[in-house]
Amino acid sequence: MIKKNLITENFIQERYLAKNLKKKLSSKFNKIYKNLKKDINNTQNIFNVLNNNYNFNFNFKDLKYFLKFKSIIIVGMGGSILGSNAIFEFLNSKLKKKVYFIDDIDTDNIKILQNKHNVKNTLFIIISKSGNTLETLSNIFSFKIFRKKGKNKNIILISERNHNTLNNLGKNLRLFHIEHKKHIGGRYSVLSEVGIVPAYLMGVNVKKLRRNLTKYLHKDKSFLQESTIKLTNILLQKKFNSLIFLNFHPKLNSFLMWYQQLFAESLGKEGKGMLPVISNVPKDFHSLLQLYLDGPKDKLFHIFYYEGDTKKKINTKNFSNDLNYLNNKSLNQVKAAQKNALIKVLKKKKIPFRFFNIKKFEEETLGELFSYFMIETAIIGKLLKINPFNQPAVEQLKIHTKKLLIKGRKNYF
Repeated sequence: MIKKNLITENFIQERYLAKNLKKKLSSKFNKIYKNLKKDINNTQNIFNVLNNNYNFNFNFKDLKYFLKFKSIIIVGMGGSILGSNAIFEFLNSKLKKKVYFIDDIDTDNIKILQNKHNVKNTLFIIISKSGNTLETLSNIFSFKIFRKKGKNKNIILISERNHNTLNNLGKNLRLFHIEHKKHIGGRYSVLSEVGIVPAYLMGVNVKKLRRNLTKYLHKDKSFLQESTIKLTNILLQKKFNSLIFLNFHPKLNSFLMWYQQLFAESLGKEGKGMLPVISNVPKDFHSLLQLYLDGPKDKLFHIFYYEGDTKKKINTKNFSNDLNYLNNKSLNQVKAAQKNALIKVLKKKKIPFRFFNIKKFEEETLGELFSYFMIETAIIGKLLKINPFNQPAVEQLKIHTKKLLIKGRKNYF
C-alpha cells in the first residue's frame, strides 16, 4: 500500500489468526474508529492533540527569545523526552543546534555536560507531567542550573499547573513555565507542548511535523483496520511473546525507543502484551538472526527500512574476481539486497511480519509515524478491553522508591 512518505505492508498470515475473533473484532473496530474521529474534536481528549486546531498552552512568539541558544539540554524521563529525542535524531541532518538529552541517572554524563557547557549560555528544557518525577528532579539539582530569582532566563519548565515541585519551583524562581495538559499522558504527548516546544527551539518546522496527523482517520483506513484487527487477534491468543523491531537505519533508533514505550506501557497489562525489542540490522544478522529464523516461533517482526540515496560506489575491480558482485554497488544497494533477502526468507518460512518503508526523513513523515502508531496502539488497547492510557504497575514502583528514600534505608530486604 503506497503512501507519499511511507510504504506499509502487512504479512501476518491467516494461519496465525483465530477465525472466530475476526468478525467480532471487525465490528468493534468500526465503533472505536468512529468514536476516535469524534475524540479529535474534544479538547479534553488525548487525541485532540491530532487536531489541526489544537490549542497550545503557549504562544510561539513567547519562545523567540530562546531561539538564540545554540546548545540545548533537555531533561526528562520516558514519554517526556523520548519524543523530542526521536524528532532530533530523525531530522538531525537539517538541524544546526547541539541538543543533548538527560533521560537516565548517569553521573558521568552529567559531569561531561557540565564540563562542556557554560550553564548560563545553555538552554535547559525540563519536562515532567507530574512535576515530581524522581529522576528528573535528581538530575536538575545535581546539575546545579538554578540561580537567584529572576536570573534564570535560560530555563523552560513543562509540567502540570498544580501543587508539584516543578510548578512551585517555577513560581519561586520566576521561571518560564508551560502547562502540561492533564488529560495527555506522557507517551501520547509528543505532538503536544511536550514535543513541539523542544522541536521548535531545535529549528524544526513544526507546521510540517503536524501536517498529516489525521491521515489515517480520514483517508487511509485500510492498513490501520487490517493491522489493529490482526495484532489484537494475535495478542488475545497469547502465542507470541516478542515483537521485534528490525531497524535498518540508525536515524530510526530513537523513534523506535519512543514506539517501544508506547507499545509496552499501553498494552502490557492484565496479563496481555508482548515484549517489544529493538534489533539493529544488518548488524544483528550476525548474532540474532539464527534465533529469529530457526528458534521458537513466538516472535512477530516489524521491519523499518529506509532506501537512501547515497551515490558513492564500491570499487573492487583491482582486487579479486571473487568480489565482482560488489563492484560498482553502493552501500544502500547492499542493504537493499539484505532487506529483500530477509523478506524472502520470512515469507518462505511463513514467519509473520509487517513492513514500514520510510521514503523521506522529513517532518511530514515523522508526524505521520507518530500519529499512526498512537492511533493504532489506542485502538488495540480498546479492542483488548484494557485502558491504553494508564500504567498502574509503574506507579507502585514510584511509591515504594519514594518511601525508601524518605526512610533513608539502603536495602529493602
